[in-house]
Amino acid sequence: QVQLVESGGGLVQPGGSLRLSCAASERIFSFYVMRWYRQAPGNQRELVAVITRGGSTNYSDSLKGRFTISRDIPKNTLYLQMNSLRPDDTAVYYCNALLSSTGPDYWGQGTQVTVSS
Repeated sequence: QVQLVESGGGLVQPGGSLRLSCAASERIFSFYVMRWYRQAPGNQRELVAVITRGGSTNYSDSLKGRFTISRDIPKNTLYLQMNSLRPDDTAVYYCNALLSSTGPDYWGQGTQVTVSS
């Protein structure tokens, strides 16, 4: 069973930055894709960023330029660098890993990010 553990969330002022981490119990290079999602209260879970096995990245259009997904393969860790944070970025952020194009996929427990003055 793959385990994903997020960390790095917290309270930050508008305009600030945070870096989220997702530590995997398996070699992250074995995953087809890894993704960050977020879910704000009352909203559906939305895709934030994707990184493929080959290292290609993609982002939600609304977040391009502010968020960066990356990974450290030897450390089996996925990251999400978030800059110029806004109150509407407040959400629980989840790490997701898809083992192959047809699944299975795995989720972390989430980490809370709150952007507020």
